Amino acid sequence: MAQGSDEHRMVFDIRGRRRHVVKVVYAILAILMAASLFLVTGAVNLNSIFGTASSVESAASSFIKQAEHIETKLAKTPEDEALMANLTRTRINAANSMITNGKGESAGGVEEIKQQLALASESWSKYAATASEPSAGLAIQAAPALFQLAELSSNGEEALENVKAAAEAEQVVAAKRNDLNSWSTLSFYALFAQNYKLAEEAKEEAVKLANTKFERESFENKYEEVEKNAKKFGQQLQVEKASKSKSAGKESLENPIQGLGGTSLGGE
Repeated sequence: MAQGSDEHRMVFDIRGRRRHVVKVVYAILAILMAASLFLVTGAVNLNSIFGTASSVESAASSFIKQAEHIETKLAKTPEDEALMANLTRTRINAANSMITNGKGESAGGVEEIKQQLALASESWSKYAATASEPSAGLAIQAAPALFQLAELSSNGEEALENVKAAAEAEQVVAAKRNDLNSWSTLSFYALFAQNYKLAEEAKEEAVKLANTKFERESFENKYEEVEKNAKKFGQQLQVEKASKSKSAGKESLENPIQGLGGTSLGGE
C-alpha cells in the first residue's frame, strides 16, 4: 500500500497519535466488560477478592491481644489511670471490629461482641472510680458502647444497670463539651435509665443550645419518641420484677430494651 495515501491507511494503524486513542478505547472496553460481567453474575463479595474480612478479623484479634497485654501490666500497677483508659478503649475497638466484620449477624458472634463490651464496661467503671477527672474523649466512646451492651443484656435488670452506666459516662461528655449533641444524648440515656429528673435537666440544656427553630423542634420530637419507648421499658421492668417475685428461680423475661434505643447491631 502506498504510504502517502491516507485513504488506504489501515484501520488498526496505531502509529503516531492513534496509538494513544486506541489505548483509551481498550481501557473503556475493559471497564464496560467488567461492568457487564457484574450485572450478569450479580454482586461480588469484595471481601473475598480483597481480603478485607480477614483483615478486620485480624484487627479484632490484634485488639484482644493488646488488651490482654495491658491487663498484664495492670496486674502490676492496678491504679494506673492511663492503662485503665487504654484497656477500655482497646476492648471497645475489639467489639467495634467484630461488628464491622459482621459478627453481630450470628448468635455466637453477638456473644463475642457482648463479652468485649462487658470487659470494656468493667475497665471503664474502674477507671471512672479512680480518675480524678475522667477523660471526655474516652467517655464519648464508652457511653454508646455501654448503651449497646444494654441492648445485648439478657434481661431488663441487667440492661438497666448498663444504661445507667451509659448515662453516667455521657454526663462526663456533656459537662466537658456542653453542646446540643452531648446534652440531647444524655437526655435520651437518662430516659432509659428511668432518671426522668436528669432527663428533663439535660433536655433544658439541649434546648438552650439549639441554634435554630428546626434544630429545637427536631430534638423535642425525638425526645418525645424516646420518652415513649423509655416508659415502655420501665413498664416491662415492672412486669419482670413482678414475674420474678411470683416465681423465684424462674428465668427472667427477655430484655425489653432491645431495639428501643435505635442502636442495635442491625440498626444504624
